[in-house]
Amino acid sequence: MNNDDLLTRILTCVELGKVNRNTPFPPDMKGMDGADELTRLALERGIKPSEILNDALIKAMDKVGQKFADKKIFVPQMLISARAMNASMVHLKPYFQTGEVKRKGKLIIGTVAGDLHDIGKNLVAMIVEGAGWEVIDLGVDVSAQKYIHTIQEHRDAVVGLSALLTTTMHNMRTIVADIKNSFPAVTLMIGGAPVTEQFRAEIGADGYASDPQGAVAYLNSLIHEV
Repeated sequence: MNNDDLLTRILTCVELGKVNRNTPFPPDMKGMDGADELTRLALERGIKPSEILNDALIKAMDKVGQKFADKKIFVPQMLISARAMNASMVHLKPYFQTGEVKRKGKLIIGTVAGDLHDIGKNLVAMIVEGAGWEVIDLGVDVSAQKYIHTIQEHRDAVVGLSALLTTTMHNMRTIVADIKNSFPAVTLMIGGAPVTEQFRAEIGADGYASDPQGAVAYLNSLIHEV
């Protein structure tokens, strides 16, 4: 197996959710090495961490995100793929910390105050991280103050607000206003089941995404604007 084949196998493991040798899913890969073992092997062979990220993980999660957008897979499959991606990322994160591998940027993300739902927010965070971005996940029920405090520590980050309920969606209006008052130049992206492009325009947010793949596309578009 040459290096290209190895990267392809990592990509396949992440796409299909093969975490490691011991995981039984998917059934036709039972007993085979998964993302964990293959990423370790790739690094031992001298494959650059940036190649593993760009040629395996990002491509895999792009496929996963597109399948989800096309309704070919659903939340459980997304979560399984994310577990495989995380197994691979464990081996790569030391290289991010040393600066050997560069991230595309940072995303601060959270579910807004009053809302305790996190599945949608988690899916976006997973796909965005798999697309090469550093994700700072603030969790659920996130106040404007918590966003502002985190932005102070990460001035170059994009900020993502999520809401599942129509009642909590309207909390975005106040949070966006508070953040923009403190950091007028910060880029704010919103999303969630009840959220629309029209609502984004009404509250003064900068971007809107209806699904994880849309969030990645919007974030990647910002790179060319910097």
